[in-house]
Amino acid sequence: MDGTSHIDDLAAFVTASPSSYHAAAEVSRRLVAAGYAALDETEDWAEAVVPGARLLLVRDGAVVAVAVPVDADATTPYRIVGAHTDSPGLKLKPKPTVGGGGFLQAGVEVYGGPILASWFDRELELAGRVVDTSGTERLVRTGPWARVPHLAIHLDRELNTAFSPDRQRDLQPILGVAGDGDVVGALAELLGIPSAEVAGYDLITCDTQPPRRFGVTGDLFASPRLDNLSSVHAGLRAMESVEPSGAIAVLAAFDHEEVGSESRSGAAGPLLADVLERVTASLGGERSELARAIAASWCMSADAGHAVHPNRPEKHDPANRPVAGGGPLLKINAVQRYTTDASGAALWGRVCRTAGVPWQEFVSNNDVPCGSTIGPITATRLGIRTFDVGTPLLSMHSAREMTHVDDPGRLAEAAGVFLAAAE
Repeated sequence: MDGTSHIDDLAAFVTASPSSYHAAAEVSRRLVAAGYAALDETEDWAEAVVPGARLLLVRDGAVVAVAVPVDADATTPYRIVGAHTDSPGLKLKPKPTVGGGGFLQAGVEVYGGPILASWFDRELELAGRVVDTSGTERLVRTGPWARVPHLAIHLDRELNTAFSPDRQRDLQPILGVAGDGDVVGALAELLGIPSAEVAGYDLITCDTQPPRRFGVTGDLFASPRLDNLSSVHAGLRAMESVEPSGAIAVLAAFDHEEVGSESRSGAAGPLLADVLERVTASLGGERSELARAIAASWCMSADAGHAVHPNRPEKHDPANRPVAGGGPLLKINAVQRYTTDASGAALWGRVCRTAGVPWQEFVSNNDVPCGSTIGPITATRLGIRTFDVGTPLLSMHSAREMTHVDDPGRLAEAAGVFLAAAE
């Protein structure tokens, strides 16, 4: 897939994935179309996990896919691309109907670390899952229901010099005018069920403006949720066509990374360890065989990173200065906020050379501490060798981020070589 086709496919994937639940469902839909079979956690996997099998498991907003080589046995190692499906935003509270000044508003709380200013004056939708009183889950997206309005400059002359929104007072989006009903009732009507049957929901705001190319020559790409759907999509593209040999290929796309990963569908939970243990057991292995497989395995933790900002270059390391269009990043940090070490860097170099893609090193300015990824968590939980990579972005954690059109496709090409153990 060339760069143009890849970026168009990424745009379609982002559009289909307004929430982590939608992203997991879209990965599942596409992999089933590519020949993968869905697993049930409550069933025995012994007959499903066999050499040559292609399988997937969805747990809430996370998805794990597995492609088993035809020559696999109980000690076959794993090649894992790890990513996350969630992005920052505003999450709907219980008893969400609020309002004032003649408007119907929704009560929300901040999820993750969004650039709050970027969520103002955009037409937003609510997306995620609704669970009814019987326990049935329904995916839902509302379309452009909501908008968080700025206070006019005439009413706040300091707006451009000291903008610091109060998270409780200033972030409640407008959904309509007073008398337009209530939020839960509107959701129930959208789903075609009585409002009394809405028992719970996990809904987050997302920008309704579609992804698009821009720039003088169209080489730039603006989109919501590139952190981290750009990595999920790269892993998905690789898994759709992978022909693994010598290692079991795995895509592990977790939820809740933006809030610490501590959930049953997050990287700090048991999801990946459970899957690997059950796969090895189905291939005839016990604990000792799993330990041998893990010792020979690798995880490529894929999460978006930072390109050098042209207006604030002092925020970046003076020697390591990744640029948009320069290829995916190898992310390095001395205190293991990223897990890359010399062995991981060497493997990444071989992968990129085989894939024929350029790559760049990223390290933080010493005065600007970096974030972290699922990489350190996965290495700690599993004892697996791990390195961190990602697509270079500007405006990370904005409601709308940007990258170069070539870089996401290059990450997918590298992921394909890595998963196939073809370097």
